[in-house]
Amino acid sequence: MRKNIFAAAAALALVLAACLPEEVPVLSKAHADNAPAAAIRHGLPDFADLVEKVSPAVVNISVDQTIQSGGDDNPLAGDPFFDFLRRFGVPSPYPGFPPNHPGVPRTKQGIGSGFIVSNDGYVLTNAHVVGGSNVEVTVKLSDKREFKAKVIGIDRRTDVAVVKIDAKDLPVVAIGDPNSSRVGEWVAAIGSPFGFEHSVTAGIISAKARRLPDENYVPFIQTDVAINPGNSGGPLFDLNGRVIGINSQIYSRSGGFMGISFAIPIDVAMKVKDQLVQHGRVQRGRLGVYIQDMSPELAPSFGLKAPRGALVAQVEPNSAAARAGMKPGDIVLKVDGKEINESNELQRAIGDKQPGNKIKLEIWRDGKSRELTAVLDELPSEEAAQSASGQGKKMRDKLGLSLRPLDSREAAQLGVTGGLLIEGVSGQAARAGLRGGDVILSLNNQPVTSPAQFQQLVEKAGKRFALLIQRGDARLFVPLKLD
Repeated sequence: MRKNIFAAAAALALVLAACLPEEVPVLSKAHADNAPAAAIRHGLPDFADLVEKVSPAVVNISVDQTIQSGGDDNPLAGDPFFDFLRRFGVPSPYPGFPPNHPGVPRTKQGIGSGFIVSNDGYVLTNAHVVGGSNVEVTVKLSDKREFKAKVIGIDRRTDVAVVKIDAKDLPVVAIGDPNSSRVGEWVAAIGSPFGFEHSVTAGIISAKARRLPDENYVPFIQTDVAINPGNSGGPLFDLNGRVIGINSQIYSRSGGFMGISFAIPIDVAMKVKDQLVQHGRVQRGRLGVYIQDMSPELAPSFGLKAPRGALVAQVEPNSAAARAGMKPGDIVLKVDGKEINESNELQRAIGDKQPGNKIKLEIWRDGKSRELTAVLDELPSEEAAQSASGQGKKMRDKLGLSLRPLDSREAAQLGVTGGLLIEGVSGQAARAGLRGGDVILSLNNQPVTSPAQFQQLVEKAGKRFALLIQRGDARLFVPLKLD
């Protein structure tokens, strides 16, 4: 009886297999001209031919950085996963970390991936792969040749870097169009996860134009392609063998792949690459406004039928926005005719412009739209921005506060000028009784108007000071003492 059942099942399986198409050509219309398309076999893409053709342009990148050991800066110290890899001989993503010896210079090693974009040796990768001081970068090709590379430039705002090797007639990748790709399409990544060179993983596009915290210039491509440490900087290919993104980040609670990865769209990366090659840095326009998203709750009070645009919460003095006549409470609807639906879209639109560019802004004010013209300033250098960011982090470390200025409507409702809304609270501030939603009005009787000015007041105040806050309809003083 059992033999008959098994025989019938086997026969059915053979019939079903025979009904499957042996090979179906790719139906995608995008970039079909002489690109190495992946065939469809038995309903699933076969990446074998594609990988064979594009792999020579994918490189392994290793970085040696000379640093002073601080004694506890080894990120793998005490890590059971690292011990597991070491015992079974699996290459580590941080092979340069020896036992800690405080004060002794040592070499920290890192790995990543990249891909060749010109036959004379320009390679694209991530800024976090090759960034840092005292670094020596080595690029290894698929044919095992190795070259010392020069870092041409890095852009931390987009996490894009360009390095150059001294070689000619190199294989190059084909550049695709991420805007024509669709959610649900198959994609493949090639890189060096955990040091395993030229590893291929595949999946689908999960979402497009994904916004990540503290990332204002990149509309990330989200995929479910397996990306792990060492994949960073490698290419994301569509089914036609064209690069549509640079694998950059993963969402993980363990340090390994958990089904969500993010890639920088290649059109964003190529714009950055062109500026880095020509100027060694990236120049971006600056408007000089603090903005926030327009919520469904706020839209009716501004006379909008639907939430759209970027709400201006504050205008910096002597900025391009101030010279153009912008005011707090304005809503930016368009930049040079391009619609702005969310606040991050305004940041990208302005960042894509060059300093000195004249732009037309369509704004919403007092229930009607109007046009303004602004001449953009230059966004401060990354070093200056990092310095300011570091100072802000220092303040948060001291107090545990995350602050933003009140917008004009919020200030009008409270009957105040200036003021900072507490969006997050921890540490000293939480122990002092401050809460999210409180509004800081003054510090030691000095009115506060911006996070930067509040930070300066904190630095001058010493270890003891008092904050005047508004909580609901009540005002009260909260004493703070720093440890």
